[in-house]
Amino acid sequence: MKTDFKKSLDSYKAKSGEFRTLDMPKLQYLMIDGHGEPNTSKAFSDAVETLYPVAYKLKFMSKIDLEKDYVVPPLEGLWWADDMEVFTSRRNKSKWDWTMMLMVPDWITTAMFEAARAKAAEKKPPSINKIRFETLNEGKCVQILHIGSFDDEAPVLAALHH
Repeated sequence: MKTDFKKSLDSYKAKSGEFRTLDMPKLQYLMIDGHGEPNTSKAFSDAVETLYPVAYKLKFMSKIDLEKDYVVPPLEGLWWADDMEVFTSRRNKSKWDWTMMLMVPDWITTAMFEAARAKAAEKKPPSINKIRFETLNEGKCVQILHIGSFDDEAPVLAALHH
């Protein structure tokens, strides 16, 4: 049986148009940090092009070696800036900092991550030296699902921050 975290974890049940507060559990992620406009930044596209190959190597290692299959969860991101107004009123995406992430199950180990990264490195993904395996303990947070482009999210972010 394949585990689908979008169905079993509350943190994947955000809804469009509805803010909600939740306590996030500690979760493990593949992560890559970067800076700049997500629509045009090479660093952003490089991060995405690196996260998925490593995530799928882990998924198949888990399925074969541990007999635990799962659906690779959706891409997530943490976003911030020195001046939070660049998200809402000024919309200067070149000033954005971000961490792109893919959650991995708690049965994935550091040794498995290192093996998956080494295997993925054979195909030379652009940010393989920047990827890391880390536990994130966000705690209490406010969540909403935005559907659409980065250019269309300013009203949602303004409502969130104000």
